[in-house]
Amino acid sequence: MDHSTGKTTPLHDDAQAAGARFNPFAGWIMPLQFAGVVVEHRAVRSAVGVFDISHMGVLTLRGPAVKDALQDLVPSDLGRIGPGEAQYTVLLNQQGGILDDLIVYDRGLVAGGHEVVVVVNAARCAADTAWLEHHLVPRDCTISDRKGDGVLLALQGPRAVPLLERLRGWDLQGLPRFGHRQLDWGHEQVFLARTGYTGEDGVEMLLSRAGGQRLWRELLEHGVQPCGLAARDTLRLEAALHLYGQDMDTSHTPLEASLGWLVHLEMPHPFIGRDVLETQTRTGVPRRLVGLTLQGRAIARHGHTILDTTGDIIGVVTSGTWSPSLGHAVALGYVPPTMAKPGTDLLVQVRGQQVAARVVRRPFYRRPAAPLAG
Repeated sequence: MDHSTGKTTPLHDDAQAAGARFNPFAGWIMPLQFAGVVVEHRAVRSAVGVFDISHMGVLTLRGPAVKDALQDLVPSDLGRIGPGEAQYTVLLNQQGGILDDLIVYDRGLVAGGHEVVVVVNAARCAADTAWLEHHLVPRDCTISDRKGDGVLLALQGPRAVPLLERLRGWDLQGLPRFGHRQLDWGHEQVFLARTGYTGEDGVEMLLSRAGGQRLWRELLEHGVQPCGLAARDTLRLEAALHLYGQDMDTSHTPLEASLGWLVHLEMPHPFIGRDVLETQTRTGVPRRLVGLTLQGRAIARHGHTILDTTGDIIGVVTSGTWSPSLGHAVALGYVPPTMAKPGTDLLVQVRGQQVAARVVRRPFYRRPAAPLAG
């Protein structure tokens, strides 16, 4: 592959040395897989795997009332989180369409006012930054790139936290899901959050370029499986986590995308797109994202049509894969609300064949309630 056709992360050479196969993604050349999708997937489900996610955008928002200003742009009540806590949410346009999904980390008071960190999708980083600047800078807020040439790592799996505690000496047992801390490691500080995109326990860490390279190498020396974007996709799909640009975009509202739990209309604060969501709450949505399981060995893919049992086209698949954990194909797709009830039998057009499918509750896979002992 010609690696000159996209940006590379600080871990590119390390990934290449570890046997990575690369693929273009959102303007970056990213590791697609190392040992293979199934091997990497099962490592995360059973033990631990590490992902280079340095293509993601990390922004620092700062200002005397930055959370109030940001509240104008998202439908989730940011007043529910305090320093050390985080909220998954979405940016909306005036039509209620989803501009991007992001995680908002409340860092509390710092010099210069209140600080919030947001992690955004790689393909949307420039557009999100411009959107935030347009709306927040007039409110006496500043927006800056927090990542620079640093490294963003995701250490995921039931043994991720115990391993990190053993290697670094950090006490993470009291850190709840979506909690975050700034931790000392030698002469640098590590931003660490108990978040991830796999459906497993684990953490995501922002480090300097040198620190990220050092930790990556140390993890691999201790037998941690390096993982690529392919396994990240099968893992997130089993957990029914959305992928921006496929499962949601500006043509879908969060209510249509089955993200209604992010919409807090009970809060009095106005936000962009609120009127559309209020209308949809009263009148209903024209379509809804659902989970599907398929019979046999056929795999539904993005763009495949969904039909009712009479053969009429009713919707479209947005994401689909073979589930290594469950042993059958799973998919996400949009259907009319009348067809969205779990247990509804449907069909999916796969390579000219109509394959039996059923609407099921999401997520497809749930991790054990308690992580394994270290």
